[in-house]
Amino acid sequence: MNQSQKPLRIDIVSDVVCPWCVIGYRQLAEALKQTNTAHTIHWHPFELNTNMPAEGQNLREHIMEKYGSSKQESDASRERMAEAGREVGFEFNFNDDTRMHNTFNLHQLLHWADQQGRMHELKQALFAAHFTDNRNISDIQVLADIAAETGLDRSEALAVLEGQFFAKEVRTEEQHWQQQGIQSVPAIVFNERHLVSGAQGVDNYINILEQLANMPD
Repeated sequence: MNQSQKPLRIDIVSDVVCPWCVIGYRQLAEALKQTNTAHTIHWHPFELNTNMPAEGQNLREHIMEKYGSSKQESDASRERMAEAGREVGFEFNFNDDTRMHNTFNLHQLLHWADQQGRMHELKQALFAAHFTDNRNISDIQVLADIAAETGLDRSEALAVLEGQFFAKEVRTEEQHWQQQGIQSVPAIVFNERHLVSGAQGVDNYINILEQLANMPD
């Protein structure tokens, strides 16, 4: 158990349309709970598909184009993700109409929410909106609705998106993490020193947290 007075700082670089990002976070959250680790979480932007058009693309078509995978391979991958999600209490509802989205607007909305201390709640809501509820997160009206559902001001959220108020800030932060060598997500950095990539599983995260707890400051 981590009994230190100073909470563990956890920086998570991720994208909302990255299934292993939500799985990895849920696994980590369970490990934090089981080890009773005091912590703070800081989310950071990463775009899986910076060239994705504003309207998005059918997910299966996108995966086949990007990785050259067959429908059978795509189905098997979806089932693996759904099972990993079930193990940590997250529901994936993939279907033939599931889409991949351009997430630049989402990261701007998250940046705005962070200024009000609501980034974490909005991030979780966006994960659910995309993967569980299949909402059209390419539509700024839908994004404004989701912001309102998490207790944020809908009209202000819409203004942020229409005005692209935080475009520069998001691009700057994305570039910062790329310069740190982050090329895939999830990328989780503990205490600004220890990088762990990918969804590691609850047991592995528990081991990592226990090792960190025994390290000298």
